[in-house]
Amino acid sequence: MTEPLPPRPPAGPGRIVVITLCIAALMVLWQVLPSLDGWFAADVGKLRTVTPRGELAPEEKSTIRLFENARGSVVSISTAQLVEDVWSQNVYSIPRGTGSGIIWDDAGHVLTNFHVIQGASEATIRLSDGRKFRASLVGVSPDHDIAVLKIGVAFRRPPPIPIGTSRDLKVGQRVFAIGNPFGLDLTLTTGIVSALDRTLRNQEGSGGVQHLIQTDAAINPGNSGGPLLDSSGRLIGMNTAIYSPSGASAGIGFAVPVDTIMDVVPQIIRGN
Repeated sequence: MTEPLPPRPPAGPGRIVVITLCIAALMVLWQVLPSLDGWFAADVGKLRTVTPRGELAPEEKSTIRLFENARGSVVSISTAQLVEDVWSQNVYSIPRGTGSGIIWDDAGHVLTNFHVIQGASEATIRLSDGRKFRASLVGVSPDHDIAVLKIGVAFRRPPPIPIGTSRDLKVGQRVFAIGNPFGLDLTLTTGIVSALDRTLRNQEGSGGVQHLIQTDAAINPGNSGGPLLDSSGRLIGMNTAIYSPSGASAGIGFAVPVDTIMDVVPQIIRGN
């Protein structure tokens, strides 16, 4: 007859502590195991090999070439307003805003939006190569949101922008916008023609700029006055406004069509 086993003595505090420590050690080991392979790997600390990317896609090459060809014709415009101190009667120049502009011809005429220079007492134009020039105002057309400035460049004159047409634009056509959004010089964005013949009403709702090009190319504050180009790098419009509750790009931007510019700008230059 088999005798019953004697009862197991209850676990003491020491045994519980040992079991707890073993469990904790296993958990720590489980956490550090993935990193142990890296400690003993032969290539730790060595530089990674660069993977060749191959040729740029034809579309990328075309976009790069378009930007390189157009960048010299785009300028940054900074405006200021002269303010008189009522106590000292000293006159101070206070920065007012920034925008973009387009080199129009070899005579130094620069095209921008009327609202970029509206209310300003002076304007400074910075070329793509960093040179700065004080601009004079030639004339404006508020109804078309167009202003023409002029600078005197004695040498290394910036190239005028190539001119295209806007009457034959199609919705869905690819477009490129270049400007200085938020003061970031020579920024390129792309999109398509979203709609044609749009009208932007003024605050009173009684009038506004008509026959605008609508695009989803990102346009932000500072882009105003910059060029809207077609895929051949020709000017088809001048970026003028955005529709956005937040004040930033919401995918709805507008540009004055180049056909309107071609009608208005020569008249401004001639003083008609």
